Amino acid sequence: MSFDVNTLREIATVVSFATFIGILGWTWSRRNKAGFDEAERLPFEQD
Repeated sequence: MSFDVNTLREIATVVSFATFIGILGWTWSRRNKAGFDEAERLPFEQD
């Protein structure tokens, strides 16, 4: 089975897009909301 450059580019594009969708799903997940809310307040908290 031989791949040419265009096939490898297509595979890389699909994998990159799937990773992007996975990251979007992870960030919009309700399970992570509390952690993200805490992280967004960190710069404003005093020592």
